Amino acid sequence: MTRVSSIFSQTLQLISRLEFESAVRKQGAERHARGFSCWGQFIAMLFCQLGNAKSLREICGGLAASEGKLRHLGLPQAPARATLAYANKHRPWQLYRTVFDQLLAKCQSLVASQPGTRKKKKFRFKNPLMSLDASVIDLCATMFDWAKFRLTKGAVKLHLLLDHDGYLPSFAVITEGKKHEVRVARQMRFTPGTILVFDRGYTDYEWFVSLIKQGVYFVTRLKENADYGVVEELTVPQRRGVLRDQVIFFYKLAQAGTDAYFRRIEFYDEERDRVLVFLTSHRELAAATIAAVYKERWQIELFFRALKQSLRVKTFVGTSAQALKTQLWTALIAMLLVKYLQLKSTFGWSLSNLVALLRQQLFVYRDLWVWIDNPFQPPPILETLPEQLALQLAK
Repeated sequence: MTRVSSIFSQTLQLISRLEFESAVRKQGAERHARGFSCWGQFIAMLFCQLGNAKSLREICGGLAASEGKLRHLGLPQAPARATLAYANKHRPWQLYRTVFDQLLAKCQSLVASQPGTRKKKKFRFKNPLMSLDASVIDLCATMFDWAKFRLTKGAVKLHLLLDHDGYLPSFAVITEGKKHEVRVARQMRFTPGTILVFDRGYTDYEWFVSLIKQGVYFVTRLKENADYGVVEELTVPQRRGVLRDQVIFFYKLAQAGTDAYFRRIEFYDEERDRVLVFLTSHRELAAATIAAVYKERWQIELFFRALKQSLRVKTFVGTSAQALKTQLWTALIAMLLVKYLQLKSTFGWSLSNLVALLRQQLFVYRDLWVWIDNPFQPPPILETLPEQLALQLAK
């Protein structure tokens, strides 16, 4: 027989309560709290994500239905809908960004300390590989009047940097939907030697030059209307799909007095029977490797897909900017928790399957670490109540 807390409780133990309370004090988040703590708000919003609760009624009702199992979560009782709505509207969302950073450091430490948790290395180079992308989250313009995007449509934009070492979201920014991706990218700083992959939406020649000055390599697709000149034709390998490898410059930069050269690579995609044209600042990697690096950008698309399909980031339980950002940051925290479990597990979970089964097990009392390695094993016999407290239902 064994004594364990619920799966939800054990998952929450991955977050340091001391660090959480330190962040609360730093943000002054519990000023005028009136009994409902930030930890209680966090539990409720994390239940919204992992429990797939679609409204305040479902969040509070779902927690109330598990009233006897809340104490081990650090929640005295389920909050009222008005209490949770008020907290989401008035408490700073920056608290959950700090919690995200704390949990990210824990995940990165796991990836670094346990080589068995890393994905099989696909490339020989040792440079950090990062993908940068943004996803628009549509909103109702009448309900979210602060998030104007188009005439009859509202939106916010989630900008994300994905570290391919563990496929962890290492940086996130939430902006209004109208803000262009490049404006956010210009404010980012990257470790020298990083290979940054992004799509054509980030085309900005001056930003490309600034990346080169930072010692950062990039790989992207070249726009069809790009105005460039060819400096040198490089040798093309046979039977690798590479059609052309050139050193080029852009007339716009040359006219501004900027001396910068890039590689233009034409690659035949046999799977889809099309020619792709890549642009990179890396002069040493093979042209076929550049094509393979850009193909890896698909991982950030998969991450966004898992985030939107598995967690609550398309419908919101509050209409204020504070409430929306709180919900998005708790979704990213939930994703990091799931990623941590995925990295620790030997079962070979996909993110979507792990979230789906975890949702069904939240208030089940069994060992979390045994379950993630063997989810279909029958649960162990739990320790029973003392005999004097047991009901004699049959003789």
